[in-house]
Amino acid sequence: MTERLSILIITYNREEDTLELLKSLKTQVDYEQYIGEVLLLNNASTVSYDRLKAYIAEHPEMNIRYIEHTENLGVARGRNYLIKEAKYPLLLVLDDDVVFDDVNGIRNAATTFNQPLFAQNNTAIVSFCVFYYDTLERQKNAFPHKKQSKYIGRQQFLTSYFIGGAHLVRRALFDEIGLYPTTFFYGTEEYDLGFRILNAGYTIGYSEAVKVLHKESPFGRVTNSEKQAMLWYNKSTVAWKYLPKKYFYTTAILWSLLVLKKTGFDLKTWFKTWPKIMRIPKDQVRTPISKEALNYIDSVEGRLWY
Repeated sequence: MTERLSILIITYNREEDTLELLKSLKTQVDYEQYIGEVLLLNNASTVSYDRLKAYIAEHPEMNIRYIEHTENLGVARGRNYLIKEAKYPLLLVLDDDVVFDDVNGIRNAATTFNQPLFAQNNTAIVSFCVFYYDTLERQKNAFPHKKQSKYIGRQQFLTSYFIGGAHLVRRALFDEIGLYPTTFFYGTEEYDLGFRILNAGYTIGYSEAVKVLHKESPFGRVTNSEKQAMLWYNKSTVAWKYLPKKYFYTTAILWSLLVLKKTGFDLKTWFKTWPKIMRIPKDQVRTPISKEALNYIDSVEGRLWY
């Protein structure tokens, strides 16, 4: 039995990209059969969305609910807002700068949890296939496994984390384990939720049945140094909260080196972030995941050190 989708999209200062996404949705086969609603949250954009609003008004059959918020909620709070508003049992979460590669994307998404691998392994969330819009090359940092040479090319598999830009999740999951942590404005919120998913006895999957093309637009994003510092802090926070303590220390140290490399040795940001990292054990309460969850991560060849 196929359940209907609530499609969740957060947008910020990307009217043209978001409009192209809506047009891509419009081309999907059997739209009304699979899509119950599209929830589109404008995260306090500072540019006009008049063309997009006109498109929505011209296509009431798409059942798009456009929400303008007065505050930029970030990713985690923005998703929480939309999850609470969603009416349908399956949530398809999409970045505002992706489009579908073909017209069967929605149909394939709606039937994902019917696949034997996911049905038999109590899978609660599945990431989809992401390629770059301009080059049509695979976006490797959007592939949910660290052993990419081994796993790229597989049509589906179980894994230890998911990618936020294009994924399917059961709405009921959030009633059981709670929403995204609101302490994260950007980055790593998926890892936090992922550990709680595994700790609750569910699995995480990947499927190539749905392919999206990602523009990776620079608009609306923080600077590279700010981004890398946030990822370093957030990754270390998640490691402290959910993993054995040794993984917090390895994550903090190895990510500090990665930040230096990715920021061109921005020492100002590096030295500014280290005190925040060192305060994590005092600021964050530990709720380690179970031995069973750790064993699952090991069974799918997940990486814990960083």
